[in-house]
Amino acid sequence: MARYKGTACRLCRREGTKLYLKSDRCYSNQCAMERRGYPPGQHGQGRKKVTEYGLQLRAKQTVKRIYGVLEKQFRGYFKEADRQNGITGDNLLVLLERRLDNVAFRLGLAKTRTEARQLVRHGHFLLNGKKINIPSYLVRVGDEISVREKSRSSVAFKELSDNVTAPSWLTVKSGELVGKVELLPTREEISIPVDEQLIVELYSR
Repeated sequence: MARYKGTACRLCRREGTKLYLKSDRCYSNQCAMERRGYPPGQHGQGRKKVTEYGLQLRAKQTVKRIYGVLEKQFRGYFKEADRQNGITGDNLLVLLERRLDNVAFRLGLAKTRTEARQLVRHGHFLLNGKKINIPSYLVRVGDEISVREKSRSSVAFKELSDNVTAPSWLTVKSGELVGKVELLPTREEISIPVDEQLIVELYSR
């Protein structure tokens, strides 16, 4: 399966905003956006004109890169969001938030979504007591996500902070590596710096 293997900092620079793809580094003075806050490439500093299509494309690319999904999968999420009742843009972000790898990240069980995706694939998590290794699984209200007993001694989980502030639609048992989906998220609870209506307009062309 295709996957971006370049530096994560390059993605932030291309989108012109911090995507927080590298955990602690993004909060330090080593962040590439702090040192070189312009697009990568030899013509990066010369790019100034932005068209309406360019704004729409950047919005889509930003969301794709935050959640770590590829174009075909992202388009599938959009089609599903368009079929649902309600506002398509809001539905799209809610679907992405419900991904298991994102929920594990939101619960503080991983430092980044990329790390969460890898941990899920390697079978370190349980969903309602059963092993699961599908990062794109969409959680439902009442689902409980926990770390397998055999995995709790792993360095990846020992280094996690006990002081996790989970979003209001999730609850987390501090120090127990267990979280639960209490409600489905609303747009107001999703802290993504993107105007999702631009994505709707892009796919409606």
